[in-house]
Amino acid sequence: MASKSYEMDMCSGPLPGKIIRFAIPLMLSSILQLLFNAADVIVVGQFAGSTSLAAVGSTGALINLLTNIFLGLSIGTNVLVARYYGAHQDQNIQDTIHTSMMIAILGGLILILVGCTLTRPLLELMGTPLDVIDKSVIYMRILFIGCPFMMVYNFGSAILRAVGDTKRPLYYLSFAGVLNVLMNLFFVIVCKLDVAGVAIATILSQSVSMALVVRCLFKEEGALRFHPKKMKIHMSKFKAILEIGLPAGLQGAVFSISNVLIQSTVNSFGSTVMAGNTAASNIEGFVYVAMNAMYQSSISFTGQNMGAQKYARVNKILLTCVGYVCIFGLGLGMLAYLFGTNLLGFYTSDPEVVKYGLLRMSIICPTYFICGIMDTMVGSLRGMGYSIIPMIVSLTGACGLRILWIFTVFKYVSPTLQTLYISYPITWTVTALGHIITFLIVRRKYPKNDVVLQT
Repeated sequence: MASKSYEMDMCSGPLPGKIIRFAIPLMLSSILQLLFNAADVIVVGQFAGSTSLAAVGSTGALINLLTNIFLGLSIGTNVLVARYYGAHQDQNIQDTIHTSMMIAILGGLILILVGCTLTRPLLELMGTPLDVIDKSVIYMRILFIGCPFMMVYNFGSAILRAVGDTKRPLYYLSFAGVLNVLMNLFFVIVCKLDVAGVAIATILSQSVSMALVVRCLFKEEGALRFHPKKMKIHMSKFKAILEIGLPAGLQGAVFSISNVLIQSTVNSFGSTVMAGNTAASNIEGFVYVAMNAMYQSSISFTGQNMGAQKYARVNKILLTCVGYVCIFGLGLGMLAYLFGTNLLGFYTSDPEVVKYGLLRMSIICPTYFICGIMDTMVGSLRGMGYSIIPMIVSLTGACGLRILWIFTVFKYVSPTLQTLYISYPITWTVTALGHIITFLIVRRKYPKNDVVLQT
């Protein structure tokens, strides 16, 4: 295969160093993706006002609801390519790549139709205030037009991650991220396009990152090479991608339903609270990406080692990733809260917005590492090929319990923002414990030691 310097053998050698080398570009890539949205939020907050800030920020949970099912399928691609790479099955890698790119394009086109049609009805259902909803609709519909770009980039990146290449997606996002910030400033300050300007800047930058990752796969040699004329749905690979990716996507979508419910509840407190919640959520996102990199690391490392039948390394991979999650989650979470006033100042100069942002951060940031543990457990299970069980555990523990909390404790006992936000760490803890039990049960189905492959 070409570009060997970008690939990584995850099936031999010490794990801590390899995992951190794999994860750091992932962290930086995720930070750049967050900067797409953060640039939107900061520019509109500083140059278009609190109403525009609320309009951009209040759409995140709803956008995730509509896109997570399709993006979840990219996890199936990641696991499948990693498994075949570890087993040295080149033809299976080729079939998976061309099936995945077809799924990405079709999924993106479906999202344009669904997103543009359902945007206003769903925003109205969420109780989005009248002074915000029109701008939210404009912002979301433009973003959905760019969904094919987002889908192809994410599937392409999943293919590269599966073989240990997290550096080139970082380079592509770095270039696209700089363009995004420059275009944000131009469209909002110079062209006076408000929320439409930041949405246009976002989809243009996504189109650039997509073009770069497709070019990368097109120029590869060997099993990783993408041939546009070979794009087709290979049913065996499509089924395998669905088996792993669809539960992950459904989990993400239903998680988003609970987040939409929380966003709707936040909306009931008014646009000032919405703006504070938006700014705080963006800051917390920078903490989460460090932990999410370990989730993705656990998927790829576990997938490759399962393909190579290096079963003894599976437990070590999980423990290493969980250890890193605790370090990053606790350290960055506490730093974010301690410097919260200064960080929120980048988003807004309104002291009331800062106050409500700090309220959220005081509860979420110190406990965020629990969410990281929960996700890393899921990553290990998915890397082993199990996706339905962690989906059920997650939906029951995190989503179901969170919804129950809102309709009981919040509604009848203490209808305050503090009570609303504390539902996060409580549901994370319950769900993480459920995943730990699930992993211990699933792990018993495989040998403790490696299987020596016959050559």
